[in-house]
Amino acid sequence: MKYGRTYNFSAGPAMMPESVLEEIAAEMMNYRGSGMCVMEMSHRSKVFEDILAEAKADLRKLMGIPDNYKILFVQGGGHVQFAMVPMNLMKNGVACYIETGAWSQKAIKEAQKFGEVKISASSKDKNFSYVPDCSNLDVPADADYVYICENETIHGTTYHKLPDTKGKVLVSDQSSMFLSRPCDVSRYGLIWGGVQKNVGPAGMAVAIIREDLLRDDLDPKVPTYLSYKIHADADSLYNTPNCWAIYCCGKIFRYLLEMGGLAEMDRRNREKAAVLYDFLDQSKLFRGTVAKEDRSLMNVPFATPSKEQDAEVVAATKAAGFDNLKGHRRRHARLHLQRHAQGGRRGPGRLPPEVRSPTLRVLRSST
Repeated sequence: MKYGRTYNFSAGPAMMPESVLEEIAAEMMNYRGSGMCVMEMSHRSKVFEDILAEAKADLRKLMGIPDNYKILFVQGGGHVQFAMVPMNLMKNGVACYIETGAWSQKAIKEAQKFGEVKISASSKDKNFSYVPDCSNLDVPADADYVYICENETIHGTTYHKLPDTKGKVLVSDQSSMFLSRPCDVSRYGLIWGGVQKNVGPAGMAVAIIREDLLRDDLDPKVPTYLSYKIHADADSLYNTPNCWAIYCCGKIFRYLLEMGGLAEMDRRNREKAAVLYDFLDQSKLFRGTVAKEDRSLMNVPFATPSKEQDAEVVAATKAAGFDNLKGHRRRHARLHLQRHAQGGRRGPGRLPPEVRSPTLRVLRSST
């Protein structure tokens, strides 16, 4: 690859488009005649205010976000959001969570500190290899919201149909699928995503929240910074924000618009995922670990019959220029399909025959 870069399949921080990185590099020392780098400028400056406004406008256009939703850029990633959601939305002290893997479990554990958590559905019985039926959930009348992790990064499942929340607010962690396909924002009360998995550098989350969910009556013990309304009222400038992450995310928003928007990203992701899943389904060496109807287009877990063979494949792919295929420590090998389309001509190295031709073509086109 150009610049001697590898094909990085890390789920996050994830690979960014080469053209975007080149644009960032060109502006590094002197952003648009300002005489300084974005990392050096005041967040109160007119230059940065324009960066922030442009990023929000492009994201709103990209996702078709209605006017009655606020876009917030909040420091920290998923673990901050795990706490902010119940802190801000648990008005009655009751919430429903769908348990589909490691990240929904972390959200559940955090929410239990602030109120009663009802697990309305779970796929724990089969090691989170499927998405449970959410068409007739048991949702208490006093529940404040229903929470899902819409795409489980580690276990490789995704919702192809949203739950019936019985009229309750739907909250979704979209971190590892954010901006990978069109999204009807009006069906959610709150969408959030840690940007490092699909959009930009680590250290920030994007939260998209319906205005009626912004509250003045939070528990006085809730830290000021952890109030969504504080961020909304201050236009994400309550304190010094993660200016660099906002700038980089803004570049990705514009890039995606220029590439054809989310419908085009969805088309590319479906095309690439189909080739890979078709290969896994006919393979005599590899096996997929997720029910076919619930497979993620972004995160593809696969394994061989033994840990020794897993290690052999990971070593062979690394020698061929592919990094971070080993996957999460809680899983076997995992391939993270990103939405950015970049080319590459590195040879297949010394991979086993079954891995060489079809799999490597998919890997290259997936980054």
